[in-house]
Amino acid sequence: MPRLVDTTIRLLSQEPLAGRLPTAEILRAAEILDQGGFACLEVSGGGVFDATVRRRVETPWERIRAIKSRVETPLGIALRGRFLVGSQPVSGDIVGRFVMCAAENGIEVFRLHDPLNDVSNLREAGAAITSSGGAFHAGLVYSPGHTGETDTLVEQARKLPDLGATRVIVNDPTGALVPHRAQELVGRIREASELPVGFYVQGAAGMGLASALAAVEAGADLVATAVYPLALTLHRVSGESLAESLEGLGRAAGLHVDRLWEAADVIDEHIGDEPIAPVIPRIAVRAAEYDLPTGLVAALDVHLRAHAAGDRLLDVLEEVSRVRAEAGSPPLAAPIGQILASQALLHVLEARRYGTVIDEFRALVGGAYGVTPQPVDATVKRAVELLAPAPALAEPPTAEDVRERAEGLASSEEELVLLAMFGSDAEELLRTIRARHSRDTVLIAEHEEAERGERIRELVKIVQESGVGEIEIEDEGMRVSVRRADEGAPAAAPAAAVSAQAAGDEEPGAAVATAPAPGDGRTRVESPMVGVFYRAPNPGAPAFVDVGDTVEPDQVLCIIEAMKLFNELKAEVAGVVAAIHVENAQAVEYGQLLFEIEPVQPPPAV
Repeated sequence: MPRLVDTTIRLLSQEPLAGRLPTAEILRAAEILDQGGFACLEVSGGGVFDATVRRRVETPWERIRAIKSRVETPLGIALRGRFLVGSQPVSGDIVGRFVMCAAENGIEVFRLHDPLNDVSNLREAGAAITSSGGAFHAGLVYSPGHTGETDTLVEQARKLPDLGATRVIVNDPTGALVPHRAQELVGRIREASELPVGFYVQGAAGMGLASALAAVEAGADLVATAVYPLALTLHRVSGESLAESLEGLGRAAGLHVDRLWEAADVIDEHIGDEPIAPVIPRIAVRAAEYDLPTGLVAALDVHLRAHAAGDRLLDVLEEVSRVRAEAGSPPLAAPIGQILASQALLHVLEARRYGTVIDEFRALVGGAYGVTPQPVDATVKRAVELLAPAPALAEPPTAEDVRERAEGLASSEEELVLLAMFGSDAEELLRTIRARHSRDTVLIAEHEEAERGERIRELVKIVQESGVGEIEIEDEGMRVSVRRADEGAPAAAPAAAVSAQAAGDEEPGAAVATAPAPGDGRTRVESPMVGVFYRAPNPGAPAFVDVGDTVEPDQVLCIIEAMKLFNELKAEVAGVVAAIHVENAQAVEYGQLLFEIEPVQPPPAV
């Protein structure tokens, strides 16, 4: 008989729901689900680690330990091959240390897939999982878009037993796997690999449930689900519905459905009254139409609105499909989906194709992440190489490299691997945790500032996504005014200007910098995208440039992070850095002035 896996805790702990439920309520839901009869509770993954590190309240390991102390059901984690839970491949020793930390903290089931379906990239992590005594569930990502994708997945499945996999997981992040194709794929993979097969699928309008039932009919004995509120809003398979359907078909999964409804009540207390679901119907429709993950479409929509280009969503979705085909038709699992989407977004906003190429896309077409299912388009590959030849790829830092760079900040193996994968964000998290025990009053102030910042961001979102022209609130000594930019402003202007001041303060802080008037001969370097501005390659490293430095064409000026991708911004002319208009780690808008470069004066004629 099939067994069910619950992914509720993982989904509650990552975007777009991270922070909606207090940790105490998440632990309460885990205790209830522990009584539900699940084969496994999948409680963590890349999205959870990213959201937890960025929120700077606790480490992802603390959350896992807290859950493990309260439940008996085996705990699971979702990993991305050599990427693990980050957006860049990591070294082999970091892989081993991460798996060891996960096992020591209570993880027993490791769902491991490679974002390109290049299963050779699973070898190191698979060996580490086997050595730790964990269950190695090897995932294969289904994404339609090229001829013969089923044959490709079946061929990869044949290699998995030799890697030590104990189960094959068919993973469909786009909801494109229709029932008859799910039945065919599960059957063929089961026959080719001679391993048990599990099924993880998304899908709106009941497609996920129908495909899950077809997969069980073909022999899948493990299916991922979520409790009803999350199944509705995030388009997962409802554990309540699947359990009742299987029981009616004589394939009872041994689930205690009343426990699931009880967990649903806990969740509804916090997200049940939201006026708009985390995945709104308009986004879900386009995701289903273009066979894209709903979260990816939602992120693109937010970025386009920030660029005053919300009406270009369909253009970007068309471009994503085109870029994907040119890049060798890779699956759309994270972080590959974000890389393709970021490149397509640049094409539409710049009104030219491959005029700017992000570093991650260059690495993808250059083979740095593994072998793509189809060959990369030769013309595109050559264009990328001519635009900016890829430098020799540096090896990912080893544990000793990270330890040396951290200068004593990492006090344990689990903190070391966080620093290896999340860099400056992990450093900020660990410093906040250190301050928790030594400077309680400062920490309280930091929490208050973080809460204020979150409230301001929410107001900006309301202004951006509604027809409201201006909102002003005053609460607990803080007055915040959010208004739209003037209609006559250029398209590159930010979508909203924000000012905030505590009651009694003399001057509010303006979020939009004022640039000097053009016409002074200086070259203005503006941000090509919405993101976060970083002056140095790593925390503690020297800045790329300072005021007064001489720069040459193609010299790196800064890094801009957008959609979790880090993009180098390079000088186009030679000159002297005359001004830097933003601070390190500051959020910047599309078209915002970053640098001014004074032209180098030629020597006087003699």
